[in-house]
Amino acid sequence: MTKQNSASPLPPPKERRRLRESRSLTLDQVAERIGVSRTTLHAWESSRGLPGGAEGEAYARLLAALALTPLTPPAGDRRRVPAPACALENLTPTQAFDALYVFCTPALVRQAYLLCGSRELAREAVERAFQLAWQRWPVVARDRDPAGWVRAVAYDCALSPWHRFRPRHRYPEPPPADPADRALLHALLELPPSYRRTLVLYDGVGLDLPETAAETEASTPAAANRLTHAREAVAARIPELADPAELHRRLLELASADRLRAAGPSLVRTVGERRNVFWTRTAIAFTVTIIGATTLTLRTAPTHYEPPIAPAQAVQGVPLRAAAGPLSHDEQTLRTKLRRSESSGPERVRPLAG
Repeated sequence: MTKQNSASPLPPPKERRRLRESRSLTLDQVAERIGVSRTTLHAWESSRGLPGGAEGEAYARLLAALALTPLTPPAGDRRRVPAPACALENLTPTQAFDALYVFCTPALVRQAYLLCGSRELAREAVERAFQLAWQRWPVVARDRDPAGWVRAVAYDCALSPWHRFRPRHRYPEPPPADPADRALLHALLELPPSYRRTLVLYDGVGLDLPETAAETEASTPAAANRLTHAREAVAARIPELADPAELHRRLLELASADRLRAAGPSLVRTVGERRNVFWTRTAIAFTVTIIGATTLTLRTAPTHYEPPIAPAQAVQGVPLRAAAGPLSHDEQTLRTKLRRSESSGPERVRPLAG
């Protein structure tokens, strides 16, 4: 195993990648500068390799120089630099949440606008994502990428198919004033949601292909296929955007054309807490209703088994009623005798002998 240079301790892998991207350096540029291959450098930035030897020392010195160099993004590049993993440490939960909200909200609202094409819906999606993050803050604060957690939830909210049933979102908002921006936004909204999300993450946010695949819950080949088809669809409508660099620039310009603002962090926290209290009370009321209905059923239910009354059935084997026919000689004699006897008295009750 190679030995890491103790004089220049290396930051975590995600911080290494952040420092490189914040100065707009590609993997090939850094690999050529320190004398390693692109694959080795990518392994160092993804926790699959440990820098060591002369190359590791050169890599550590380069990262230290990048950390001390002021951040001066090139002109026209408005990409936000990801927050370091240690930025939320040593803060109270409220301070950490507010810092993450202030840092991520402007970029997330612009990205959500590219996904849904609605300014109001983009603000709602981002605010809803941060409300859920505040409700689950103990989990989100320990996440390796809190901004990525919120971004994934905001994208899900912006792309939810249930918005079409909301009356306030049935009518589209006014499109951008610039015809070029209007054409690009229309081309984005014509893409399937999964293709649109992949394109925004890769060409808009600047994630690499494995990270884009992980955030869209797809394999890397599937994400690459979606990205290729999305670029081809956009280029078919707007031929000058066939260049990925030009597409990236136009996406940033389109997202920054409108002044998209969200509510303050304190208001988002308050709304999230109220929503949490509402659903907690609703769950308690529902539970009490179920308990009451169960208790009433137990009190009114019978305590022993009562067999049901069998349904009526026709009696079998009864002879048919015969029609009246002529009387025999004995029957006629008996009828005459009965007619001549007394109609009342003990004779009608006691039988006579002989």
